[in-house]
Amino acid sequence: MAVVHGVRALLSLHRSALFQRSFRLIPVQLTSTCLPTRLCSATTKSKKANLEQKKANKSILDNLHLMGVDVEMACQRQPGVFRKNFTNEQGLAQFLQSKGATSEEIASIISRFPRAITRSTEHLEERWELWRKILNNDSEIVSVLERSPEAFFRSSDNKNFENIITFLTSLGFTTKDLERLLLRSPRIFSCSLALIRQKVKFLNDICVELGGTNPEQFTKTVLSRNAFIFSDSIKRIRMNIDFLRTYLKLGNSEMLSFIQGSATRILVLSTEYMQKNLNSVEQMMVSLGCQKADIQKLIHTYPVVLYIRPETLSSKLECLLKVGITLEQILETPKVLDYSTQTILGRLELLQEVGYNFRVNGISVLDNSQKRFLAKIKKIKV
Repeated sequence: MAVVHGVRALLSLHRSALFQRSFRLIPVQLTSTCLPTRLCSATTKSKKANLEQKKANKSILDNLHLMGVDVEMACQRQPGVFRKNFTNEQGLAQFLQSKGATSEEIASIISRFPRAITRSTEHLEERWELWRKILNNDSEIVSVLERSPEAFFRSSDNKNFENIITFLTSLGFTTKDLERLLLRSPRIFSCSLALIRQKVKFLNDICVELGGTNPEQFTKTVLSRNAFIFSDSIKRIRMNIDFLRTYLKLGNSEMLSFIQGSATRILVLSTEYMQKNLNSVEQMMVSLGCQKADIQKLIHTYPVVLYIRPETLSSKLECLLKVGITLEQILETPKVLDYSTQTILGRLELLQEVGYNFRVNGISVLDNSQKRFLAKIKKIKV
């Protein structure tokens, strides 16, 4: 009898829950006992890290703990490192300290790229000398390592690094160009020379395909503007070029200038992301009264708009339009959208305080460095 009453109670609860859900009185997942996805994922990763620590060479873990390394993070990233019989964590620490790295920087480097402790001191010395041929001092190298340890430690092939430098130099890259590449996109130098050559050939072919007569200069210009092209897939870049050309209806010479100009920054976007953002931009601009020709002009003159998340773009446009700036002015000076919404709002407030007239004076004042902008405000006040 008790069992019957129990079953009836459960059925009653079930019907009650269905009733409440149908009228949206309780969340559909209220009765679920599952943990949130992120929490489950984090728990799983933590369990895996703990398992890897149990398998690891205890002396290595002890050394890293003493050095302040986040061992759990390191075990998640490259667990195989900790099962080796020999590593060089103490030699690595001494080497980096001799170059000016702090103990905190060393711990951060190993936590994020533990394979660094497998490199011999001889290898480290040789690679450091190669980097010093490009960068001016040890502190610059330490800064790059702290930001992107993979760039320095991923490859053990110093000869490949040297060959990449030689190849890029043969393309006309100066030491200053290489320095900029190494500071901005250090991972490039851990790619294989074959992959670098493949990307260069692809860009040369694009130039010739579009009627260009100087493919070497075209390629150098594109890569200097966006070195991330080195590490992106040729298929994606090709799809983006074809997509943009079709949408903008550009001729060969126009497309050639576009690719090596303002478009270089967006060539590495996911094609799906680019198309999705373009649809959002179109809908947004049409709702504000723009024609398709206006939107095409915006994408042509300021393709970086496709980088901006739709919600962010909407908030930027809203705060500009609210103070009396016209859509035509924004289309003429779209680089004002480069700045964060907070920066735009702050500048608009200062300009309103000094009685700045956007319709008479235009909006180019918003497209200035902070130093120049404040100097302009000071001049207006006087």
